[in-house]
Amino acid sequence: MRAILVTTAGCILASVAIGVQAKALSKNDRYACSWGSEIAATAQQSKLTGVTLYAARKRLQARKFPKPWMRMTALGITEQTYNSRSRLKPAAIRQTYQEQCIQHAVARK
Repeated sequence: MRAILVTTAGCILASVAIGVQAKALSKNDRYACSWGSEIAATAQQSKLTGVTLYAARKRLQARKFPKPWMRMTALGITEQTYNSRSRLKPAAIRQTYQEQCIQHAVARK
């Protein structure tokens, strides 16, 4: 019971800290982190279901992106995800990417 309370409290504190950090970021930084986390989660889902890296890259090449930098970034995120040994669920990958992206953006400022 005590471990559950400590874990729950830790999660709440982490959520609040990320929320505070996210407010310090620009709208573009938050968008880029959110977008990148979705790409990473999608790549992880593809990897776990047995889709080859070649097929995943081909899907990204066919996809339309609103900004020019997005295609190459998506390809890079996908390749890094496939090269990772991680077997985490896509939701965990999304959250981890989001948290680390925000930390990086805050540290940059």
